[in-house]
Amino acid sequence: MVPQARYITARAAAEALDVSVATIYAYVSRGLIRSEAGDASRRMRRYLAEDVQKLRDQKRFRRDPDQAAASAMQWGAPVLESALTHITEAGLFYRGQDAVALATSAAVEEVAALLWTGEMARAGALFAHPPAAIIAQVWPQLPVGLSPLPRLQVALALAQSHDLAAYDLDLRFDNVTQTGARILKLLVAVLAEQPSAAAPVAALLQGAWCPECAACGPLLSAALILCADHELNTSSFAARVVASAEAQLYLVVTAGLATIQGFKHGGNTGLVEAFLHEVGTPERARQVISNRLRRGVCIPGFGHRLYPQGDPRGATLLRLAHAAYGTSAALALAQTVADEVRVITGKEPTLEYGLVALMQTLDLPDGSGLALFALGRAIGWIAHAIEQYRSGQLIRPRAKYVGV
Repeated sequence: MVPQARYITARAAAEALDVSVATIYAYVSRGLIRSEAGDASRRMRRYLAEDVQKLRDQKRFRRDPDQAAASAMQWGAPVLESALTHITEAGLFYRGQDAVALATSAAVEEVAALLWTGEMARAGALFAHPPAAIIAQVWPQLPVGLSPLPRLQVALALAQSHDLAAYDLDLRFDNVTQTGARILKLLVAVLAEQPSAAAPVAALLQGAWCPECAACGPLLSAALILCADHELNTSSFAARVVASAEAQLYLVVTAGLATIQGFKHGGNTGLVEAFLHEVGTPERARQVISNRLRRGVCIPGFGHRLYPQGDPRGATLLRLAHAAYGTSAALALAQTVADEVRVITGKEPTLEYGLVALMQTLDLPDGSGLALFALGRAIGWIAHAIEQYRSGQLIRPRAKYVGV
């Protein structure tokens, strides 16, 4: 395994690849390993560990294709190329732009335009025409009494029959991105229970969920942006698989909604809600955490495997919520629990924990965190679908047969 540091020495790279240092220099000259100047006084260069690991994985694949293919489907080796999201030790980046910075400086529509087209400036044109006619046709048929995500699934199933333009996947025009904009506005209209999508996404949610709180809108916007994409998570991978079969965007987003509800993905927000309800008061935090650990019961919402130093999305949501609602009792509980878990286990809050803390701070119903997560991540599902349409490749892994 290549050392976890971002850059390593030529000797360390040579040892990882089992080659000579001279071969490392040859790889650099061929563009296979990127390097940069190191200590100026010694005129040494350092080499990107990510590139060394990639070459190491390629060598392993040639030696043992079965083992490499199996491990690639778990945490670790990349399985698809993407220009959307980059996760590094420094944080999370959408097309090279810091997602945490975007959360407090950009509109949801601008981030959607960035991920779908690479240009934030195209947001105005993409979202200029809300799908009023589609919403008007869907609205009377929406069943009452459903929880938010099943209601979104029904809305998508109803709307796709009224949106024939969605079946045009020709990327030389803007049909696909405009379909994405219509879907996003439909989803927010359904969540806000407003048969109109003329206002911006965050404003629609604020008007429905916290109309008398000016600080609510920016917080909801930041949460949606931080949820927008996270590389090849399970729901985004499912969306890409569906898109690779050239299914239209309504079906892609439906696949994403089905996947995100699993307890190992967005459904984890429900476990976080139950955990915080179990704690109840800050004074009970250590006792409940200790009891759970002794019983072998998980502490949901802590310790993301891609962020050993802490999930920047969860930390950002807690920081923004504290700045806006520093006296909130619900937020005080969430912060106390986070502090106790950090002391006991060393783990930091994840995005799911930050979402639930924010929803409880705003006094929203249980399930709102997952609804917000799904709405934000729909931006990413659409972005992955567009990227997959452009590749023209069908995602069709082979199974390693182990049966009779």
